[in-house]
Amino acid sequence: MEAKSGRLSETTITELMIPSYSNFGGKIHGGILLSLMDKVAYSCAAKHTGGYCVTVSVDTVDFLAPVEVGQLVSLQGRVNYTGNTSLVVGIRVTAEDVRAGIITHTNTCYFTMVAKDDNNKPAKVPPLVLETQNDVRRFIEAIIRKYNNKYFHDEMDRIRKDFDTESEISKLKGERCVIELKE
Repeated sequence: MEAKSGRLSETTITELMIPSYSNFGGKIHGGILLSLMDKVAYSCAAKHTGGYCVTVSVDTVDFLAPVEVGQLVSLQGRVNYTGNTSLVVGIRVTAEDVRAGIITHTNTCYFTMVAKDDNNKPAKVPPLVLETQNDVRRFIEAIIRKYNNKYFHDEMDRIRKDFDTESEISKLKGERCVIELKE
């Protein structure tokens, strides 16, 4: 399987934010943005693999600034990491106020996608060619996120399995909670 450049997976979608996309606060609903991000992630992954891919996780969706009705939202994605059957797509979202000429970085996120074969089984993905220092940095950052996510999930499993209220309750000191156990 021949390695592919991340440049080949680059995808940009631009969409006008219309009133029906807004939430009760008058800003664009985060779910609308997530749906657009998922489309970009799929497009990038499919371009890299040449086949069907599915979203398996969304990591670190940072909402940095609100998006307004009437703005043009651009979502730029690119494959940042490849594993055996999975790949990570990094997405940067900007909102453009065309009247004021202001472009604001509103979101950053990472989608993990898995390639599927014709039998809906995980399929090998082409390795990623790292051509620039940014390519190397993005690949390493994806490895770190993968490691941190594994650690997080392992810790959550440990706590669920071995949870002891008395030994864990000391971790709540200084937190904004009131403990009133009824048991």
